[in-house]
Amino acid sequence: MVFYTWASTETQPHSIKIEGDVTLGGLFPVHSRGPAGVPCGEIKKEKGIHRMEAMLYALDQINSDPDLLPNITLGARILDTCSRDTYALEQSLTFVQALIQKDNSDVRCSNGEPPIIPKPERVIGVIGASASSVSIMVANVLRLFAIPQISYASTAPELSDNNRYDFFSRVVPPDSFQAQAMVDIVKAMGWNYVSTLASEGNYGESGVDAFIQISREAGLCIAQSIKIPREPREGEFDKVIKRLMETSNARGVIIFANEDDIKRVLEAAKRANLTGHFLFVGSDSWGAKNSPILNLEDVAEGAVTILPKRASIEGFDQYFTTRSLENNRRNIWFAEFWEDDFKCKLTRPGIRGDSGLRKCTGEERISQDSIYEQEGKVQFVIDAVYAMAHALHSMHMDLCPGSMGVCDKMDPVDGRMLLSYIRAVSFNGSAGTGVMFNENGDAPGRYDIFQYQLSNTTNPGYKIIGQWTNHLRLNDMQWSGGDKLVPDSVCSFPCESGERKRMVKGVPCCWHCELCDGYQYLLDEFNCDTCPFDMRPTSNRTGCRPTPIIKLEWSSPWAIIPVFLAVLGILATSGVIITFIRFNDTPIVRASGRELSYVLLTGIFLIYLITFLMIAEPSTVVCAFRRLFLGLGMSISYSAMLTKTNRIYRIFEQGKKSVTPPKFISPTSQLIITFILISVQLLGIFIWFGVVPPHTIVDFDELHPPNPEYARGILKCDMSDLSLIGCLSYSMVLMVTCTVYAIKSRGVPETFNEAKPIGFTMYTTCIIWLAFVPIFFGTSQSTEKMFIQTTTLTVSMSLSAMVSLGMLYIPKVYVIIFHPEQNVQKRKRSFKAVVQAATISTHLSQKSSNKQNGETKVEQDRSQ
Repeated sequence: MVFYTWASTETQPHSIKIEGDVTLGGLFPVHSRGPAGVPCGEIKKEKGIHRMEAMLYALDQINSDPDLLPNITLGARILDTCSRDTYALEQSLTFVQALIQKDNSDVRCSNGEPPIIPKPERVIGVIGASASSVSIMVANVLRLFAIPQISYASTAPELSDNNRYDFFSRVVPPDSFQAQAMVDIVKAMGWNYVSTLASEGNYGESGVDAFIQISREAGLCIAQSIKIPREPREGEFDKVIKRLMETSNARGVIIFANEDDIKRVLEAAKRANLTGHFLFVGSDSWGAKNSPILNLEDVAEGAVTILPKRASIEGFDQYFTTRSLENNRRNIWFAEFWEDDFKCKLTRPGIRGDSGLRKCTGEERISQDSIYEQEGKVQFVIDAVYAMAHALHSMHMDLCPGSMGVCDKMDPVDGRMLLSYIRAVSFNGSAGTGVMFNENGDAPGRYDIFQYQLSNTTNPGYKIIGQWTNHLRLNDMQWSGGDKLVPDSVCSFPCESGERKRMVKGVPCCWHCELCDGYQYLLDEFNCDTCPFDMRPTSNRTGCRPTPIIKLEWSSPWAIIPVFLAVLGILATSGVIITFIRFNDTPIVRASGRELSYVLLTGIFLIYLITFLMIAEPSTVVCAFRRLFLGLGMSISYSAMLTKTNRIYRIFEQGKKSVTPPKFISPTSQLIITFILISVQLLGIFIWFGVVPPHTIVDFDELHPPNPEYARGILKCDMSDLSLIGCLSYSMVLMVTCTVYAIKSRGVPETFNEAKPIGFTMYTTCIIWLAFVPIFFGTSQSTEKMFIQTTTLTVSMSLSAMVSLGMLYIPKVYVIIFHPEQNVQKRKRSFKAVVQAATISTHLSQKSSNKQNGETKVEQDRSQ
């Protein structure tokens, strides 16, 4: 039998006082809420005594630590909240009484002296409370007096409001973190379309509300949000499953429900033959419990659940199990705990014992003579006290460097400054996990993630597959049949590469996929955009790539034929020129008009040469030479031929009128006339150079088919079809004029001049160029327009040059080389004799023509 005296005081019958240099407040639900009219009820062993003793244990550890707050002793004033917010508010006024200014000016002692009033106890910070409702009530008072508060168990999301509860912090994560963890799990599995199930009541409804709010911010969609009534009717859970199947793509089901509701949902799914269809993500009410899934393991397979990460503090177990009535007198409620824990009654002086209970011996031992299991929040109580101690230590290091004990700058402690140090702490807590606070005073969430696995034949059941500490870490998951691939829970599957999403109105997670067509690429997941003019989409249409640039290659069939003709022409022309130079003074060369012949042959040579410029890779120099020589060769040739035909025509027309030779028929005059005609072409070209300097361009419009894979940019000179024809137009005029004169001179005997060969040359050339025009412009829509037009132009020019060369000079070369006996000087005749002979020849041919046609024609007077 042991006599035990209650440690109590008259002023604070419901508090514990631990002396120290600085005092911390403590709020614990040592007793439960009392019946009507009574503030406190029965003692709470685990949530009350265990947690309060954890604070005392932490104070002992800190005060004996030479490195943490050396030479400063932490004291405490611990109050019982009796699990009631209004009672806790009354009790917590103890913490602020030292800060309330009292007017004692009218108080005097009997001798007239002012009274000596003891300085009230000053609490610098509060550990607690437990229930969120109590913490909310107390926090509203403490913030008025700038007293920081650290809770070890209050998890209401409301307390995260830093504007209303700015001096409140907590070492436990708020309930909203559990919802955040579940959202992160859903996202990690690639789901975006899920349903929610909630038991009616604060837990289920607030949990689902938090999940829905966070999921919307994360871009997730809720297919169904179903509430399970408190008293469900018969068939209610079958209706729940039927509703879930209305959106069967949403296989993921987020469930905030009690154990009974979880079990009934699984039973209904089994009745509906939907085993394996739904994939559940359960809150901490499901956790790692076996009761909800008993005999329903196949339906629950793959379910992912969550539980707050907790640890048992071995040092506290050693401390608490050694507490006794003798060594724990500082705890004024320990005797009451002792009686309740060991189901005995202590004998107190003057109080008659209850005969219904055995008497306590005082020799009982916790965990040996009673059932003991450490309460789950002990870890957080210790961490809360240490957080306050670390904040005070940092504050002391900054304000009192080198000072032993509390210096003047910390007397009194500034609450707002202490709060800033609390929010800045970061240390390893009692369980080895980091303790820190975010900007709202919340501790990081720490949860273990479980999955119920049946296919793991070695040890089927709940397996830890990851952790959540403000961010998710998941290991390998396992689904039905041991499959490692996460099943889908999406409204619409991701679009293929190059496809944009056309959203379904009102359902942000549902869409149709549409391919970006033509020259479009995927700008973002919802829009296509057209590539720049010089680019084309990539094969997967996720971006644009440069359009390949091509040019006419020497190895192309379109180039081989023109080059072959040009080489033949150059060789032939060179052969004629060499022959003429070699036999420069022979009669045939001299009779052909040596000077104009060399000019004409130079033009023909340039016509062949332009083929190489048209096929060469475009550059500024090449483009300049193209402009210069494209029309120059033809203008030189046709200027020389026009001068020749004009000379012949004027000679014989003049002979009809008089025997006096016409003017400007000498070789020098002919050259001057020819160069004047050529200079017109050169003048036009140089004006063109001045107005538009030659340069290269890349034409991306010419080869721009519907299929962008065949799109090409063509490197070419800045010569449009119109400018090209303009460059040749002057040569065309010369050619037509020369043809007209050739027609007029067709009656002149070929023994006297070159009129007829020139005429045949012009006729043939006109036919070639008449064929050129429809081919050139008729291929403007072809995909190989540039190649066809270049080949057509060069071949036409080469053919016209060959006609000129073949008609005018090849016969002469043939006679010079193979029949030199014909290359002799003939008898000279006067101009008059030549004209008369030509006139007679003309009349004879006319008469012959008339007789053949059966016509009689009166010869006109020659004088007319």
